[in-house]
Amino acid sequence: MTYVPAENRYEKMQYRRCGKSGIKLPAVSLGLWHNFGHVDVTENYRKILHLAFDSGITHFDLANNYGPPPGSAEENFGRILKEDFRGYRDEMIISSKAGYTMWDGPYGDWGSKKYLVSSLDQSLQRMGIEYVDIFYHHRPDPETPLEETMSALDLIVRQGKALYAGISNYSAEEADKAIAILKRLGTPCLIHQPKYSMFERWAEGGLLDVLEKDGVGCIPFSPLAQGLLTNKYLHGIPADSRAAKPTGFLQESQVTEERISQIKKLNDIALQRGQTLAQMALAWLLKDNRVTSVLIGASRAEQLADSLKCLDNIVFSKEELAKIEEILK
Repeated sequence: MTYVPAENRYEKMQYRRCGKSGIKLPAVSLGLWHNFGHVDVTENYRKILHLAFDSGITHFDLANNYGPPPGSAEENFGRILKEDFRGYRDEMIISSKAGYTMWDGPYGDWGSKKYLVSSLDQSLQRMGIEYVDIFYHHRPDPETPLEETMSALDLIVRQGKALYAGISNYSAEEADKAIAILKRLGTPCLIHQPKYSMFERWAEGGLLDVLEKDGVGCIPFSPLAQGLLTNKYLHGIPADSRAAKPTGFLQESQVTEERISQIKKLNDIALQRGQTLAQMALAWLLKDNRVTSVLIGASRAEQLADSLKCLDNIVFSKEELAKIEEILK
């Protein structure tokens, strides 16, 4: 059957201005870091993409190395874009990134102009599109001059291969310098993508202030702390969870008794608010006007539907915020 998007999709979503740009992003964006690779089930991620678009999610976030294997998330997204979303490209914000290891040799990693330009060319080919809306440098490179990396982003935008430039995982000081270089080059930085959640709050130590000062948007990734901020770990580590796997970004050692105690207390507040823990954790980020959108992943359409309900209540009382701070200390 041919996919036809929901007619009322834009009524279901809140859209927030990205910094001082002309672009608005959905309050919830979909990240394709996990669950969209060649190892995953096509019909499952197709359902997730359909539900996302039907729910007013217009922003789809990728990177060159997403999969596994690396590159496969872009290939799969590109295929579904062609098969199901033909005619809707102009209603989408598609982003990609380069900065982590993608291919062998000295030109397949970090932040050289050679790597960034080559990587984006490959990404566009995999997705079958002429340009991405946002292209990010994925992480700071300690060995390449920042001017070179930022001038590569400037070049890419001037070539028409990306409409906007972004940065990810940059500290407040690094971001301030990068944003200043891009401004001087005439390609302002649109957005920064930091790791930020109730359990990972380094962005509050100056980065959010820098972004506000410079009129740059913010889109946190891992807003649910790799699943810790869900009801999955309320009773310990389930056998099918990320923390139970020997490889991955969430290790069993991170799920301590103290952490589980915090999760239970936060869950109590969420229940009092009429939310799941995941919904409250997303709402907690969106309460800050400096946050443009939260970037969520989903392994099933039902999981995405549950997360989207965070938008039903993103207002916190002073008492609730005080209680949350006390738990997170």
